[in-house]
Order: sequence, then structure tokens, then C-alpha cells
Amino acid sequence: MAGDYAWRIRMSNETDGESNRLTGRVGRYAKVGTSVGGVAARMAGARLLGGGGDRDAEARLLRQALGGLKGPLMKVAQLMATIPDALPAEYAKELAQLQSQAPAMGWPFVRRRMAAELGADWQSRFGSFEHNAAAAASLGQVHRAMTHDGQKLACKLQYPDMQSAVEADLTQLKVIFSVHRRMDPAIDTSEMAEEIGARLREELDYEREAAHMRLYADVLVDQPDVRIPGFLPELSTRRLLTMQWLDGRRLLEFTEDDLSVRNLLATLMFKVWWLPFCGYGVIHGDPHLGNYSAWLDETGKPKGLNLLDFGCIRVFPPKFVAAVVALYRGLIADNRDQIVSAYETWGFEGLTNELIDILNIWARFIYGPMMEDRVRILADGVKAGEYGRNQAFKVHRALKEKGPVKVPREFVFMDRAAIGLGSVLLHLRAELNFYRLFNDALDKLSLDGVAERQAAALERAGVQPAL
Repeated sequence: MAGDYAWRIRMSNETDGESNRLTGRVGRYAKVGTSVGGVAARMAGARLLGGGGDRDAEARLLRQALGGLKGPLMKVAQLMATIPDALPAEYAKELAQLQSQAPAMGWPFVRRRMAAELGADWQSRFGSFEHNAAAAASLGQVHRAMTHDGQKLACKLQYPDMQSAVEADLTQLKVIFSVHRRMDPAIDTSEMAEEIGARLREELDYEREAAHMRLYADVLVDQPDVRIPGFLPELSTRRLLTMQWLDGRRLLEFTEDDLSVRNLLATLMFKVWWLPFCGYGVIHGDPHLGNYSAWLDETGKPKGLNLLDFGCIRVFPPKFVAAVVALYRGLIADNRDQIVSAYETWGFEGLTNELIDILNIWARFIYGPMMEDRVRILADGVKAGEYGRNQAFKVHRALKEKGPVKVPREFVFMDRAAIGLGSVLLHLRAELNFYRLFNDALDKLSLDGVAERQAAALERAGVQPAL
């Protein structure tokens, strides 16, 4: 009893110390908010005085205002860079330079946070627990551990007060969007901020992420070359996620391997993205190279794919899935009525013939590799670094004249994920028949059954549909 009392006193003292650091963090957010507001005022003033404003200089000021802020805004900056004119190109370029990796917190922090999640005796519940983080990201860090019977574990521990950090970052994002909307943009971002906010708040809930892991294990049960980590509920909480450690090598380590190896990994990436979407209306909204690794056979060659992160999963209404496929088929058949119906189902409003033609430029870019029944690389005839730039420029220029167009909420992460998947395929320099891969997925799955399959899978996994 006395020991328990002493532990509570010690935890209270450590919590006070954490609160002091929190006070400093809140002060930093206030400073950042003031800086963003100052940049906004300078931008608005330049335009009121009749000047066009120096966007390069404004972008640098904005990056400097946010440069000291590690955390969720880095995820937002990466997302913004994938949607034409969501932010001015100068802003997206500068924000992309912000560090996405937060420095790992030290052992005293880890010990305190683990005790807060699992109790004072938390270390006795593991066979071993490494003091240094194996990886550190914007919302938390991962530590390697082991059970008493030798099972390798990954413990994902959330940084303290991330909910306040997310809300602070979203406040800054709204300021940036608000300023941009006043400058006659091509894109109306009013719904984008709501969608980004909803998904970031979901990423803070590790119990939801555990449910996402169960969901993907369910929907990919017939894909033996894809591994989903097992989840240990007895060692997990809303802010601590303990799962099986999956050994593997980073995908970037295979970019110079034989074409057969690169094609295998690219095919698996394509399947783990499109099969859940076409069959269940679910996508992995953050398909970048760090969220996957290759597991190897006894000879050291890639045998399959590890899926490592399930924080950003988007569940779509079945009608949205049908519209994505309808747009694809409409583009192939050049059926304008089918194309327009698909856009309207997505949530685009007030479409004129000019806006439809503009949206088709981007749609034909996204669907392009899947519209030709032949083996090709993704950036066919285009330098990888230039892939998509020409289309983005055309869309931007045309929307400046005919827009703006309001981007529906559900489009945001669909577009982000498609661009992310394309980036992985570009790195691997795969040569595949993307048309056959996509249509094979459609042939195996009945779109009429998406609603039933989705409802059943969500119930089994305990996942609540996205708001």
C-alpha cells in the first residue's frame, strides 16, 4: 500500500513536469498562430494595396512561421502537395521542406508514458523492452519489445497531449485555407479542412487503429503473400498499440533489384490498395514507402508484403465505390453521361461542360495506366520527376478561368492515396499491365455486393464507418 502511494506521488510529480513542458508547447503554438496571422496580414495587405504579392517570399515566411512545429501539420503539408491548387505551388514546395520526422523522446518520457497507460508494474509485463525508439513519427514513436515467451513486438506509443497538438495544427490550417480562398483560387477548400480534421482525429485513437488491423486481416484473408501484424489487446490502450513485430526490408532497398522482384512488390502494392477498395469500399489513405516492408524467403528474396500502419484508413459509402468504377468505364467508353453521373455521385456540384472537361484531365491522368491493355511503366514516356506536372498545370490554369470547383470531402483521401500508390510504383519502376490488374480485381468482386460485404466486415472488426 505504501509502495502504491509512493508511486502515485512520483507519477504526480512527473505529470507536473509534463504539464510544465505542455505549457511551453502551448506557448509555441500561440507563437506559431501569431506568426501565421502575421504572414496572412502581410499577404492581404499587399493585395489591398494593389500589389500581386511575392508568393515565393510569402511561402518562405510561412515555412519559417511553422518551421519549429513538429507534428500533425507535417502530414497535412504532404497531403496538400498532391492536390492541384489546394495551396499555391510556392506554398506546397516550401511546406514540403518541413521535417516530417519528430525527434524521439527519451527513456524518462517513455517510462512515464508507459506507466500512465499500463500501470506502475508495466515493465514486468514484457520479457524485454528497448529503451531507444526504433522509429519516431509525427504523432508517436515505436519501440521494439518481446513477450516472456519470445514473441517480437512493436509498441507504438503516442506523444503526450497530441489531441491539443492536432487541434492547434488544424487551427493553423484553417487560417492558411482562409487566406488562400480570398485570393481567387482554382479550388474551394472548405470541405477539405473538415475531411482532414476528421481523419487526423481518428489517427489519435489507437483502439480504432487496432480495429483497422482486424479489418484488413479480414478483407485480405485470401492473400497469403500479404501479412498484417497481430494485435495484443492486453498490452494496448487508446494511446498505446502493441502488435506483432514483422521482420522485413524497406521497399526502397529493392529499387535496383531485378525487374521480377520489382514487379512482384508493385503487383502486391496494387492489390492491397485496389482489392479492399473495390470489394469493401476501404482504402489505405497514406500509402507511402515507410508504411510497408517486404518479407523474405529463405534465400533472402522478397516473398510478400508487410502492412505496417493502419492509422489512416478511409471507409467510403458503397455508392462512392460504384462511382469510381463508373467514371473509369465512362472514360474508356467516352460516355459523357456516365462520367457526369459519376462526378455528381462523388459530390461535385454546379458542373458545367467546361468544368467537366477540366476534371477529365485529372481523371485521365489518375486512371491512365489502367486504361491501356498493355505492359507499361507508370510514367510511360515521361520522366518520373515530371509525371503528373503537365496535367496539374493544365488543371490549375483552366480552373483559374472557369472555377473555382468545390472539392468534395470523399475525394480528398481518394486522390491522396492514388497519388501515394503511384509514387511507390514510380520508385519501383515496375513494368506491368495495370489494365489487367484492375479489371481482374473488378471481375473477382461484385460491385452489387459491396454494401453487404462492407457492413459484415466492419461489424466483425468493430470499425465504425467514417463520418
